[in-house]
Amino acid sequence: MTSTLTYFGFHCYANHHYPTELAMNGTQMSNEHATQIPSVGMVDTKLEVVIIPVSDVDRAKRFYGNLGWRLDADFAFDNGFRVVQFTPPGSGCSIQFGTNITSAAPGSVQGLYLIVSEIEAARDELVARGATISEVFHAGTPGAQFQRETSGRLSGPAPDRASYRTFASFSDPDGNGWLLQEIKTRLPGRGLSSSDVATLTALLRETEERHGKYEPTAPKHHWSAWYAAYIVARERGRTPEEAVDDAALHMKSAQ
Repeated sequence: MTSTLTYFGFHCYANHHYPTELAMNGTQMSNEHATQIPSVGMVDTKLEVVIIPVSDVDRAKRFYGNLGWRLDADFAFDNGFRVVQFTPPGSGCSIQFGTNITSAAPGSVQGLYLIVSEIEAARDELVARGATISEVFHAGTPGAQFQRETSGRLSGPAPDRASYRTFASFSDPDGNGWLLQEIKTRLPGRGLSSSDVATLTALLRETEERHGKYEPTAPKHHWSAWYAAYIVARERGRTPEEAVDDAALHMKSAQ
């Protein structure tokens, strides 16, 4: 997948769907506020998996595989239970579907967000991979992105091209609905990574070691660019060897 798909970042950040602007433009705002709890000492609780109800497991597996999502697991058991897991590139959250895994009706899950940094490029790639996807649009009325009717959707990106306000939508074969949402700059306080300190430390050490082997024979370059390309590749599920290749290609293209 291209670097524009920061994306398929079905990133599981709490409350990232609704920017402040939408609340301010509404005709009514709730005066209820979430209780502010000090973050010191809180245990990380990371959203890991979302269950997708499907009627045909193999058909769904082909669909999500064709999107370029990473297949993490496909386990079947003698009692009829089967679980398939995919992770979108760049995402810290995965999806699962299978048999005897949920009682929800196939196609009943809607409004699943996939965050992208360049929505036209992301849409073009999905089309190239066989997905049927809407045109790029912005909401003419609040909540229009969630409606099956398209009357409240206005063609093209938001006029000011502000983050959180431009969308495209598609569905899997059962009708489970996905939304691409373009975010170029996050609102203050929103994280860009869910990595904990221990994980990031280990990744940086691995990156340092791999870069040490690359540097003696490489053209003159700044280590930070190579590190960035390597880390992004690893976060997207690439092996260390593949990440080295990706970083080298990035440096070559940047020359």
